Amino acid sequence: MTRVLLTLAVVAFFALCVFGMWRGWRARARRQAAVLPPLPAAPADLTAAPLLPETTGVYVGSTTAGDWQDRIAVGDLGFRSAAVLRLTGEGLLIDRTGAQPLWIPAAQLRDARTDRALAGKVMSRDGLLVVRWQLGDQLLDTGFRGDHKDVYQRWVAQLRSLAGIEEQETVSGGARA
Repeated sequence: MTRVLLTLAVVAFFALCVFGMWRGWRARARRQAAVLPPLPAAPADLTAAPLLPETTGVYVGSTTAGDWQDRIAVGDLGFRSAAVLRLTGEGLLIDRTGAQPLWIPAAQLRDARTDRALAGKVMSRDGLLVVRWQLGDQLLDTGFRGDHKDVYQRWVAQLRSLAGIEEQETVSGGARA
């Protein structure tokens, strides 16, 4: 009988912990929703020619710029999913499986780099492609782990060019695990 009670106590404690994490995530989403404007709507059909061939990988998440662990929880931005990147002169489309496409208009692009960590995901050096963009008054970093890392430098150069950054500064970010 003692084992049954102990087992029930452990299960109840675990359920309480999961409930607390769920409430914390929802509270974070409410706080961020009060500050962040709605996401730009993805175009129904991209008419502009692609600047680069599309690439596949995983959408890692979005964070507040400069804070690689401050994950954005609004809508479905906080959830990882398989994704395809498409870049045109109009902007960047992150077409996510099981989630709404994320559209970043060219006018909102601020920078791009490779990095090793974002949104709780830590990789080897330059394992992530990170795009910095403006949503209302907030700067956000959105991370993508591509299936082929050899295309990152071309993506960084093209995204930086689209953002109006001409000089080639250091491409690697400085996130620490």
